Amino acid sequence: MFKGNLAIVLHAHLPYVRSTTPGSLEEDWFFQALMECYLPILNVLEDSYKTKHENPKVTISLSPTLLSLLNDEDLKERFPDWLNVRIKLLNSAPKAQEEAADYLSKKIKQQLSNFQNCGGNLIERFSNLQKSKVIDILTCAATHGYLPLLRENIECVNAQLSNAVREHSHFLGVQPKGIWLPECAYYEGLDKLLIKNGIRYSILDGHGILHANPRPRYGIYAPICSKNGVAFFGRDSDSTLPVWSSKQGYPGDSNYREFHRDLGWELPIEILKKHGIKDSRPLGLKLNKVTDQSISLENKSVYEPLLANKTVKKHAENYLIGRKEQLEKLSNAITQSPLLIAPFDAELFGHWWFEGPLFLAEIFKQAADYSVRLTTLKEVLSDKPNIQLCNPSPSSWGQGGFHKYWLNDSNAWLVSEWSKAGKAMVGICSNGAKDELGIRILQQAGRELLLSQSSDWSFILRAGTTTELAKERINRHLKRFWILISSLEEKDYLPISDLIEFEKEDSIFPLIEANDWYKALA
Repeated sequence: MFKGNLAIVLHAHLPYVRSTTPGSLEEDWFFQALMECYLPILNVLEDSYKTKHENPKVTISLSPTLLSLLNDEDLKERFPDWLNVRIKLLNSAPKAQEEAADYLSKKIKQQLSNFQNCGGNLIERFSNLQKSKVIDILTCAATHGYLPLLRENIECVNAQLSNAVREHSHFLGVQPKGIWLPECAYYEGLDKLLIKNGIRYSILDGHGILHANPRPRYGIYAPICSKNGVAFFGRDSDSTLPVWSSKQGYPGDSNYREFHRDLGWELPIEILKKHGIKDSRPLGLKLNKVTDQSISLENKSVYEPLLANKTVKKHAENYLIGRKEQLEKLSNAITQSPLLIAPFDAELFGHWWFEGPLFLAEIFKQAADYSVRLTTLKEVLSDKPNIQLCNPSPSSWGQGGFHKYWLNDSNAWLVSEWSKAGKAMVGICSNGAKDELGIRILQQAGRELLLSQSSDWSFILRAGTTTELAKERINRHLKRFWILISSLEEKDYLPISDLIEFEKEDSIFPLIEANDWYKALA
């Protein structure tokens, strides 16, 4: 007998790393995520759905920037060659790693066949899974902008939401009802804009629910509803920590694949150049196992796939036992069926934790054996539960639980830049463009502003990784924004060749509307 429900929520997102240059670092980010995460997760969901006695259920957000990358014809065309290069490079692995290299080569060939069999149309496969009620697809803000830091110009928050809804509807054919708020960040009154854009439910970190007013009687184990009519679900740390933590959780097990040691750092540069790779870099080719977290990378043992697969089954069993015990205790303590919300970055499954997709497959296989019912957020609300009226607390799931990871000495300068640019955009959109070329310029300015607001760049600046790339992206988008806006303000349009170049490189949001920034919103 089921004692309650478990909702696994995956947030699939990449910043807009489209590059017109084959072999770029940005292209590698996307292709590695395709190879290690998105394709394997789709395989697991589709295979589990076809298997009798399994009932896979997952809520997944597909961010607008990720959808744009998945739909890009140039990237689709280049991806198979990128995979074939990796297959060839595995032939150069040291003899001691030959067995692990053969295993990974077979996995990559499977993903290549998987990709080609669907003509590279992953969006259609996600859509079909939603139609089959295997997944519930959420949207996200247009470019994953950190909304609490954009609210000085409320129209900028609205533009992040309205463009997200428009893109989601365009790619998937249905208007989204749920959203993954970037970094799960919430501020007072945001629910009003969510409702305006047709959004009815979202997820917050646990303290965003626990500190709600009034305090929810069922804590994080049931959704709440804000005064403006948006339902919010709270993250359960007991359901996420065993999977999330690389040190205390499953991914740190000695038998799993080591993330930080990559063949790209070990092969001679001559071999890399022979295959068109200009410099040493991570290739997504990892042939060693964690072994022991206290030892150096060069002393890591060779990866053993069969041993890792056996470990996955044990960890899935351990996870489900924990959820069963948790649900049994909760069902004795509260008067309605308890709900556990387990949200994760989708890229954890396959990219950071190579065995993650196999773990999901085992969860789908074993859940019923441990009396754990899998569900989606949409299904929970479709059952029309009695939901307590509460106002969520401002919060995020970042370090410290609020906004400091995106507002600190490393990235605070961005807020004033967004504020100035947002104010200029609102002003000129409220006056309107007078002709077709002016409208095109204004639309491109909107794209550049949205792209500059991505929280990914703020995160990188704070984390201290690839900071030059983050700065280059931010400054490029802001520079282009001001060039476009100035040409409108001065009534001296920039050359059409420059506009075409901007549109070609930053070609996201074909349906963008200047009305999204219209001042009347306030």
